[in-house]
Amino acid sequence: MLTMKSTAKQWDDVRTAFSTSIMAETSLQSLAENLDLPAWPIKGPGQTPSTYIDLTFDELVETFAAKGQPPELVDNLILIIKETLAFDSPFADMVENAESASARENPLLKNMTKLGISENFPIALTVLDGDTLEFCKLEQLSTLGEFAVFAQGMSQNVIVGGDFKKLLNALSHVDEAMLAQVLPFRRGHRGLHLIEAVGQAARAKDGETRVELATAWFSDDVATIEKDLAAGGTLERQFSAITNPEIARRAADLLRPHLRLPVAAQATPKRSGWFARLFGR
Repeated sequence: MLTMKSTAKQWDDVRTAFSTSIMAETSLQSLAENLDLPAWPIKGPGQTPSTYIDLTFDELVETFAAKGQPPELVDNLILIIKETLAFDSPFADMVENAESASARENPLLKNMTKLGISENFPIALTVLDGDTLEFCKLEQLSTLGEFAVFAQGMSQNVIVGGDFKKLLNALSHVDEAMLAQVLPFRRGHRGLHLIEAVGQAARAKDGETRVELATAWFSDDVATIEKDLAAGGTLERQFSAITNPEIARRAADLLRPHLRLPVAAQATPKRSGWFARLFGR
């Protein structure tokens, strides 16, 4: 026969920590599924953490009993909330000792070093959403290094969302796919890259400004591309990894004015054959 393992203190701890979480209104069934935990047995609307976190331990047990559920379901609920908290706030262990930790002990900065990402890379060259960029501006965070240090000093009780959370998660877990969504990061390679930065700029309204900043930052990449072009390469080939031909063409057009090009490459080339099919006419 199963017996409940949880205590009133454990319940109070997790429900207090979860009270401001952005996941409080998420279905318990969905949370359990995403965490590979046992299915939540109570069906129907309103089965979210917020339905239960205002209840005391005894009230919670009574509520489950009224629904025909065993008291052990409290254990399941606490486990779901604890695991969700661990995912929702992956930096809890980082900020816990933030006051005594030096910048060099910052796990985000360590991961950036492993990835070859400069701490001085400007936030302005990321593709974070508008709200996150505005937040960084208000907090005077102009580089990824400043972003990481700020994250280390955040209160454990602060719940963040949007691209702020996406970048934090990506750096914390070294998630290359997620990094490529918000930084000019090339999966499988170290560092950040001009071609990816220009490709992202080609999708932005302020593309010209972004490319001007990007070519200044990625001066070594600019020199490498110019060398390739001087040897007979094409600018379009630099963007061959971009599957959208309109974006690829716009990226090439945005970068062209910032390069010292051979005479033959200074104008947009007339395309034929497979180039026409790939980049349009």
